[in-house]
Amino acid sequence: MKKFALIGAAGYIAPRHMKAIKDTNNDLVAALDTFDSVGIIDSYFPNADFFTEFERFDRHLDKLNREGTPTDYVSICTPNYLHDAHIRFGLRQGSDVICEKPLVLNPWNVEALQEIEKETGNRVWNILQLRYHQSIIDLKKQIEEGPKDKIYDVDLTYLTSRGHWYYTSWKGDLSKSGGIATNIGVHFYDMLTWVFGEVKENIVHVHTHDRASGFLQLEKARVRWFLSINYDLIPDEIKAKGMRTYRSIQMEGKEIEFSGGFTDLHTICYDNILNGNGYGLEEAKTAIEIVHDIRNKEATGLVGEYHPLAKHPLAKHPFSTK
Repeated sequence: MKKFALIGAAGYIAPRHMKAIKDTNNDLVAALDTFDSVGIIDSYFPNADFFTEFERFDRHLDKLNREGTPTDYVSICTPNYLHDAHIRFGLRQGSDVICEKPLVLNPWNVEALQEIEKETGNRVWNILQLRYHQSIIDLKKQIEEGPKDKIYDVDLTYLTSRGHWYYTSWKGDLSKSGGIATNIGVHFYDMLTWVFGEVKENIVHVHTHDRASGFLQLEKARVRWFLSINYDLIPDEIKAKGMRTYRSIQMEGKEIEFSGGFTDLHTICYDNILNGNGYGLEEAKTAIEIVHDIRNKEATGLVGEYHPLAKHPLAKHPFSTK
């Protein structure tokens, strides 16, 4: 049984990590969050020690180390801009680290963490759960077994609507979340390059407060992509079902079904990490490079091969005074 500590226990994604730790028959011994609404811990690890101050959490883990009962892993579910610092902390206190995506915001952060891995002898693992989704595994196999010189036409659409709270939170702050493409799209870029190969060209057509759209030329695919948090863009048939999220991947005009099968992907990720077969810094780097480039490129407007939804009228920022 491995001992885990968790940084970021009150957010949306933390329960998936708690469940994965429990489902893999391991123990959460300590958790940290500045927000104390963390009663969900009782459903998984009621005996875990909980801290709202980093200094006391740090002291507690140091005490466990000195008593000969160190934490084997530190899991990180904090806001994106804090991942780098928290990964460094986990490595330097002697643990392997499991971090939510995006691993970090900038490619050079990955390179620095590789140096700290060498210094400490510990590893950083990233949650890249779409690589374990059966539909995506099947797609990768189909591409690998298909014609070697074929370039596929792919459309990626991901609409996950968010309310006005989004813009007040850290997620609406470009410097903290990395923007729309980083915050909700990084795992899709990882999946696309895992399936279709390296990036040849990266064009951004639209990049605003509530959407991002562009074109990726990959080794084996031409990808038109569109991401948005605007509810108005959700298809009417999806709204009619009371749903606020829409995912679609079309290849050569045909839909690739992957709407289900997400329930246990974090547990599968943990299983592979614990067996030494997880995805580390090198595997995470390509998607970090893509979203960094998207964030820093100037949008070209609607020219070239753009996604059909990119033509949808832009929405006013909810807090705009104009």
